[in-house]
Amino acid sequence: MVLCVGVVFVAGIIRGFSGFALSALFMASAAAFIPPVELIPICYILELTASLIMFRGGLRDADMKIVWGLTIGSAVGIPVGLYATTSIPVEISKLIALCIILGLATAQLLRTSPKFLASTTGLYASGITAGVVSGLASVGGMVIALYVLGRKVPPRTMRASLVMFLFIGMFTSIVYLLGFDVMNKLAISRGLFLAPIVAIGVLIGSRFFRPSLENIYKKFCLGLLIFLASAGLIRLTL
Repeated sequence: MVLCVGVVFVAGIIRGFSGFALSALFMASAAAFIPPVELIPICYILELTASLIMFRGGLRDADMKIVWGLTIGSAVGIPVGLYATTSIPVEISKLIALCIILGLATAQLLRTSPKFLASTTGLYASGITAGVVSGLASVGGMVIALYVLGRKVPPRTMRASLVMFLFIGMFTSIVYLLGFDVMNKLAISRGLFLAPIVAIGVLIGSRFFRPSLENIYKKFCLGLLIFLASAGLIRLTL
């Protein structure tokens, strides 16, 4: 319980500043002592809490054209990914997805990101790709973050667009959780217990997102993606 509270608090701070990575950080840390299938509905409640807190700022600053393009693409890609899980081992698909994310995030950090990401075709292709890898390996959010960070827009718009994409995704995620009977009373009680902790973390993290720190936002998020992808690859190899 103490470890969970600490992890959720730190993940909330990072979510408040970056606009993403709450579930990825919580899953990476808590999966050592709680089965991943039990963490998924908890992550939903935590993400919902964070999204509600950050909704107002996200709606004000987000580029909704980007958000809807990614949302539509992701909705198309998810069934493809789920269908493909019957023929492609999850470990292999996750390994490939993490390697791609690691490579593209490093390229962006070195300012050698492909121009394709900034095009309209890149918008929908990124959404579809995120949906496919979500169905295959549950790392679609990292693909979305990678695309948003590749756009030449202010950090405030990047962060708000990520917030709104995750908020809209709440409505489709609950359908899957209820359909597969993953959202049960135990998950709800755990999520509600941790919700105030993540709320405090998000509020603190949001305070750090101010004009004086916006210039480090993109580098911080790319570094976070590289860390998450590397940690995932290490877990797979071990």
